[in-house]
Amino acid sequence: MGVWQSYRLRVRRRYRLGRAIRKRRELRSIVNRTGKIKRDDLLLFSTQRNEQIRLPFFLDYYRNKGVDHFLIVDNDSDDGSLEYLSEQPDVSVWHTRKSYKRSRFGVDWLNWLQFRYGHEHWCLTVDPDEFFIYPFCDTRPIKALTDWLDASSIKSFSAMLLDMYPRGPITEQPYRSGQDPLDIACWFDAGNYTMSKNPQYGNLWIQGGPRSRVFFPDDPELAPALNKIPLVKWNRRYAYVSSTHMLLPRGLNQVYDEWGGEKASGLLLHAKFLDTFTAKAEEELLRNQHYSASVEYKAYAERLRDNPELWCKWSEKYINWRQLEILGLMSKGNWA
Repeated sequence: MGVWQSYRLRVRRRYRLGRAIRKRRELRSIVNRTGKIKRDDLLLFSTQRNEQIRLPFFLDYYRNKGVDHFLIVDNDSDDGSLEYLSEQPDVSVWHTRKSYKRSRFGVDWLNWLQFRYGHEHWCLTVDPDEFFIYPFCDTRPIKALTDWLDASSIKSFSAMLLDMYPRGPITEQPYRSGQDPLDIACWFDAGNYTMSKNPQYGNLWIQGGPRSRVFFPDDPELAPALNKIPLVKWNRRYAYVSSTHMLLPRGLNQVYDEWGGEKASGLLLHAKFLDTFTAKAEEELLRNQHYSASVEYKAYAERLRDNPELWCKWSEKYINWRQLEILGLMSKGNWA
């Protein structure tokens, strides 16, 4: 990377941080328990709107994986989720009625919270429908992974988004609060992915899976990006640029090995496609608060009116992380 490009990215990073600091005024603290955060605590950051039905399992899942404290932005929910979060002893929650789109889809809000509270902590940034898995996740907490990353001087850890879906129409099996969504959405595409390198930021760009296959069959390049870097040893100089797809400084995006071999990686099991999704897609389409004039949610709403089945004859049923490593979707690298 040349000197001029390096300078431009440094200016861009400072601009993102400046935006985040200004956007802090849009957040109103409802319950701030960050005084309980200890030096080595693992922190989880998230934004949510009307996800009350998902929150009980989401919080318990990550508690069981070793998350010590949750820092959550509520974007004007009216389903009781703000009240529910406020009652949780390990959750700090902020509320805002401001535009999700104008906060760069929540990135500015979370960049501020990470700047303020995440410095020198391992920080996991996920949505309420994303479940982080990693090598040995069935026997080791996330802190075992972060201890190894610290010992290896690795500051960031990638996890491709793996869309999970049920067999049969999405609306066929009702989801209950507290239920593991993977009891219903337990199928995934083992192949059907494309990958390229983003020359500006140095990250991999991955697309495909059922959203490309079903919702964007004629325009797969419009399908959502699946590459994510959700786990970072945070420093207040860092900033996410676009969701958790990429960060600045640029070196944090190089979570793969260009010289042969394989770096360790994980997956985010994405349990979006439950029976609740049809109403959610219609709501988000009306709000028009998502990327690229909500083109993604326009495709969802149009296709969901036909009550489609995402399952196909090439679908695989989820078993465990070892299965996903065998399929080449994640890797334990040299972590033994």
